[in-house]
Amino acid sequence: MTEKTARPPRTPVSTAEADLAFLRGIVEGGGRNQTTMGVVLLAGGLLYGLQCLFHLGQAAGVIRWPGLATLAFVIAITVAMCIVIAWAVMKDRKAGVKSTSGPLASRAMNGAFSGTGAANLAVIIIFGVGASRDGDFAVWLYYPAIVFAFQSIAWFMAWQLKRKGWMGLMALGHWTTAVALGLLVREPMAYLWVCTAALFMLFALPGGLILREARAADTAAA
Repeated sequence: MTEKTARPPRTPVSTAEADLAFLRGIVEGGGRNQTTMGVVLLAGGLLYGLQCLFHLGQAAGVIRWPGLATLAFVIAITVAMCIVIAWAVMKDRKAGVKSTSGPLASRAMNGAFSGTGAANLAVIIIFGVGASRDGDFAVWLYYPAIVFAFQSIAWFMAWQLKRKGWMGLMALGHWTTAVALGLLVREPMAYLWVCTAALFMLFALPGGLILREARAADTAAA
């Protein structure tokens, strides 16, 4: 008897079970593929939220650091963020996590956020050069507004893929923040308050939620 004839035929029931398992994998997602994104969002929200609080303290006269100390603090925030990103990526590589592995919805969601990050890099160059050329710092302040606009697109795609209510709220929150920041570039205190709240609520909070879901998925898989 050949191997082909020895295999049991695929019945409608077994085919349906396989299809359901595939669809379940698409819908649920989670696991290690989401860990890196959760870590980066959480760290970014906390670190840059702290930086915004620092600037609010300076504006209120509570923090009176010399210029060199302030510059060192800002650089330290960026360095810390780069370290977190490097650690998260290396941890995933060590664990054997690839961008092409995992459920389709998770991979698509990761791709959306990765594409957003690449677009953000282009925006940094555009607004950075424009602000330097025109000698107008307000031009640079449009950059965070565009970041939040890009993030709203990514979160909307995530909501379309997974249909989780909090993801839809993230999309709406990022869109609203983008508009608010764009209108407040000439109002520094209001701008800082909006940016601070958005970093904690729209970056750190969803980062924590993604990490919790990833850990729950890893526990269930184990």
